[in-house]
Amino acid sequence: MQEEKTQSFIKGAAILAATSIFVKIIGAVYKIPLFNILGNVGKGAFQVTYSVYTLILNIATAGVPVALSRMVASAAAGGKTGLVKRYFRVALPAFTIIGVIAMLAMYLFAGQIAGAMNSSLAAPGIRVLAPAVFFVCIISVYRGYAQGFENMIPTAASQALEVVCKAVFGIAITLILARAGYEVQNVTAGAIMGVTIGLGMCIPLLVWYKRKISRSLPQTDDSGDLPGRMKVFLQLMKVSIPITIGASFMSIMTVIDNSVVLGRLQNGLGLSETDASAQLGIFAEGLALYNLPSALIVPVAISLVPAIAAALAKGQNTEARGIMQSSVKLVNLFAMPACAGLMVLPGPIMVALFKDSLQAASAILIFLGAAAFFVCLQLVTTAILQANGNERLPLLSIPIGGVVKIILGYVLVANPDVGIVGSAIGSLACFVVICALNIIFIKIKVKERPKFLRVFVKPLFCTAVMAAIAYIVYGLTHRIGSGIIGTGRFAVAAFLAVAIVISVVVYVLLIIVTRTITIDDMKLVPKGEKLAKILRIR
Repeated sequence: MQEEKTQSFIKGAAILAATSIFVKIIGAVYKIPLFNILGNVGKGAFQVTYSVYTLILNIATAGVPVALSRMVASAAAGGKTGLVKRYFRVALPAFTIIGVIAMLAMYLFAGQIAGAMNSSLAAPGIRVLAPAVFFVCIISVYRGYAQGFENMIPTAASQALEVVCKAVFGIAITLILARAGYEVQNVTAGAIMGVTIGLGMCIPLLVWYKRKISRSLPQTDDSGDLPGRMKVFLQLMKVSIPITIGASFMSIMTVIDNSVVLGRLQNGLGLSETDASAQLGIFAEGLALYNLPSALIVPVAISLVPAIAAALAKGQNTEARGIMQSSVKLVNLFAMPACAGLMVLPGPIMVALFKDSLQAASAILIFLGAAAFFVCLQLVTTAILQANGNERLPLLSIPIGGVVKIILGYVLVANPDVGIVGSAIGSLACFVVICALNIIFIKIKVKERPKFLRVFVKPLFCTAVMAAIAYIVYGLTHRIGSGIIGTGRFAVAAFLAVAIVISVVVYVLLIIVTRTITIDDMKLVPKGEKLAKILRIR
């Protein structure tokens, strides 16, 4: 029985890991054609509105599903079908009411919200986003119900549907409005409409899954011994609020940071609101790429907590340390080259992906490329602390990093020699601080801690060689090929593709030949052992 539960957990984690990678990649990639339609001013307004969406999504879907899933799982394990139904019947109307109130407040006060964020251009997008608040409240209840039965498929399927609809409808509506000549703020609202449509289309799917799960429940007569509705609601809120606060903190910081940056561009540098939005739009280009490397680390972070916890529970401290060490090494092996690529070839990357890309975008991408590595390291160090029973410590490091980001943004963005690049510098400093604090906490609190220096040296060497190869190959192909196919966006993309392919091949050969990666490391990656056999990793 225990083995079946373990397999169920592993399967669920694998499903969510695969879906998370898909969602993150599509969520980042769809912004490239979208941004090329919107232009810099539209990108800035989109960034402001999208940060509000991310915050709402975290608030509504971080705590409630976890809390409800715990309550449902406990009741289902005891065969209390009536209690399972009571939990759902309390949660759904309660969060429906909360969703309606929040939706109306967001719609009616969109202008004030946009004004508080120093971007009146974002107001139409916030109004379009208002129904999404209602949708995510409903979605969180259905996802939590399904997760209580260790069924992760409804969550994964709805996330995939949401991101596909967001991309397809968002790009299509934006293109139609732009071609029709609508003002930039309305075109941006059209882009955000894809988010609302995507979330709305998730609800019928989740309702269908819920009915399917409910039909399979055993029929029991425990209706006479059920807790009151208010007691259930208070229990749900007691569990979900702390989780929500922790999961939403960085999103809250991002919303505040966007407001601060726009305010400093306008009040500190004297830019108009439109010009300030255009500057934030340039920054948003870099953010679209900055989020990609962390998608590679999600499976490691998800599989890491149960793997370490299981080893510690069995008293296998040496094995637990080995898992922690391999996880940090995997972050280095996957994230270092991805982030180094963004840093050494920022100009060609921005030119190839975004039309009318400005020089400031390249400088932004250098700092965001470096920050992306520390985002990945933060994910795995946080997972190590959580697996060792120190889950509250990241709740200290993350706010400190967020405050550093906001302070640096406030100071640097108003400097004419730095401008919007200051926001990227703030992002880098934020995650450096979080990682440093997490590592300090690990050294203090974790007895069988990983030896960090050992797992950094070889990956750093291989990455440095790969980065040098990428830079040299791009320079050579550009010099040779520019006389043949020119220097336009297509040509730059072609030169870049050659440099990437050659540098990746060199990197893979290096990490195998130098035995930087081993079969033990690959065991932490889904299907890693099969891949290790193909690559002859021992």
